[in-house]
Parts: sequence; C-alpha cells; structure tokens
Amino acid sequence: MSHPVPAQTQDLDWLLADFAARVPGTTGAILATSDGVLRHRHSLDGVPAERLSAIVTGLCSMGSGVSASVQAGVGDVEQIIVQCAGGLLFVAKAGENGVLGVLTTKNADPGLIGYEIGLLVRSVHGHLGTPARTPGL
Repeated sequence: MSHPVPAQTQDLDWLLADFAARVPGTTGAILATSDGVLRHRHSLDGVPAERLSAIVTGLCSMGSGVSASVQAGVGDVEQIIVQCAGGLLFVAKAGENGVLGVLTTKNADPGLIGYEIGLLVRSVHGHLGTPARTPGL
C-alpha cells in the first residue's frame, strides 16, 4: 500500500533536487528513516520511491552488521555501492536514523558521486537525520 509523503516533510526535497542538478549522472535520490519510511525524494514517486526506501535501509542495516562482525576496528559503514546493469545505487547513513539513497547512470563517476555524497552528509548532517518513530503514533 502506498503512503503519500506529508507536506511538512517536503522541506528537504529541494536539497536532493539540488544534489541531482549539481552532480553529473545522478538520476534520483531518497532520504528514508532507518526503519524504511520514505521522508524525502527527488525524481521518484509512489511505489518505486517506497521500495527504494526499504532497499536502502536494508542494505545499510546489512552493512552495519558486516562492519560489526567482521573485524574489530573497521568502524561503521559510510557508503555502500551496488552496481547494476543500468547504473549504480549509492547508500549512506545520513544523520541520526537517516539513510540516503542515490541512483545514477551507468556512466556516472563513482568516485565523484561518493565524494559528493560524503560532502552532503557531512555538511547537513543535523538536518538529514530523522527522528525515531514514537510507538502509538
């Protein structure tokens, strides 16, 4: 079932749109809560955006599990890159309880995309986070 993004959450959609406009090869972006709820999006609507939210939060969770169990001192996951036939999917933790997903073309420069995602997450870290959901609301 599709759940529309409430109007009050659209305040950061411009940030994702600006990122996509500035960074060559970016085709879409979402910001989700760490439990998979879509909060902000650019160039994706409805079910595809919600599915991507679930995918990126699952990947981020798996990456955190790997870093916690593989070797002491590895630290938290910063980015995950999934290479697909038609492009790349970048996943990064974004503030407290937030996960950023960025879709790109297959010809995008992964080094540039990864670098720009890192800058975005660090520069607006406090604004990208999403509050934890309160039970019963």
